Amino acid sequence: MAGVVIVGAGQAGYQVAESLRTEGYEGPITLVGEESVLPYQRPPLSKDYLLGRIDAERILYRPMEFYRQNDIDLRLETRVVDLDPARKCVQLASGDTLNFEALVLATGARVRRLSITGADLRGVCYLRTLADVDDIGARLEKARQVVVIGAGFIGLEFASVARKSGKLVTVLEAMDRVMARVVEPELSDFFTRLHKSHGVDIVCNAQADEVIGEGGRVTGVKTVDGKLLKADLVVVGIGVVPNMELAEQAGIDCGNGIIVDGFGETSAAGIYACGDCASYVHPFAGEAIRLESVQNAGDQARAVAAKIAGHDKPYMAVPWFWSDQYDVKLQMAGLTIGCDSHVVRGDPDSGHFSLFHYKNDRLRAVEAVAQPRDYIVGRMLLEKGISPDRQQAAEPDFNLKTLLS
Repeated sequence: MAGVVIVGAGQAGYQVAESLRTEGYEGPITLVGEESVLPYQRPPLSKDYLLGRIDAERILYRPMEFYRQNDIDLRLETRVVDLDPARKCVQLASGDTLNFEALVLATGARVRRLSITGADLRGVCYLRTLADVDDIGARLEKARQVVVIGAGFIGLEFASVARKSGKLVTVLEAMDRVMARVVEPELSDFFTRLHKSHGVDIVCNAQADEVIGEGGRVTGVKTVDGKLLKADLVVVGIGVVPNMELAEQAGIDCGNGIIVDGFGETSAAGIYACGDCASYVHPFAGEAIRLESVQNAGDQARAVAAKIAGHDKPYMAVPWFWSDQYDVKLQMAGLTIGCDSHVVRGDPDSGHFSLFHYKNDRLRAVEAVAQPRDYIVGRMLLEKGISPDRQQAAEPDFNLKTLLS
């Protein structure tokens, strides 16, 4: 029996393997990963792991014994180089071939790299894998001046860690505000003030033009407008690119990711995709999107595993995300895509507030800053399809939980 082959041993790949057994699948499972370590959680890398609060063992999903006990053939440091949907097999870099009954592409995404002069200097780093973070951590200890290119979640989370480590930090952002692609201006303003209050220099509408170095090591970053920022460590966080080359080469439909249906199945029968590499029409967006989150990877993987095991459970989960910067937690549920209005609940100046987003008078997303109650209740409202009116959402003293009953 050929069984299931899972390409990619990140959150999505691991979750498919675990959920297949939970769903009662008894056939062979092969989980293939390119890294040398057991499947691990990525979110703590830019936070607690980099700060030294937790070690590598604590970020593992499961110890090796789990894979043995569940008869999951885990193949580390193994790369798939070719996929043949007709013959139902994949070829490994070693030359070996794996046959499959069902194939899951959980190939994730890779960092978008700088394409400017000096980008290959030592000390220019990207934060994606455990090895990346170990390298950054060692360099951070010796660094004094840090430049972060990109003010998304990863860039700002790293900036907060660098400041906690006593480094001088400058953040360069090409757009006119931080986290512009994912949050409203009120949140951008709040987090800009937060970082500046901790001594971070945030420069928006700024683009890196060249990385300067000496003896093969980075010494600074020059911007398009001619400014030179000294740096002995540069961390780049300018987004990711979905790993869909295997699917494309095999003739599987792709767009901004590998295109799948509500069960995670691709245009090729018996071949699935989930996680950061997958694009699908999300019920909260009404259009094809690709979500880069632990929640999406896990829940979509569960839907794929259920489908393979013969239990149709379409992926309908409410998306959720979070970001930790300094001692402030940003929690989000739902999607703001297509929303036409929002109200602010609480006072942003207090550091505790939420944004409730609406589309055609229906609640579609909640963004909460240090307001876990608003986030939890907001997420429950979204799951049940219940919408408080704007006046109720904007009134801090109104108990939104009463709407759930």
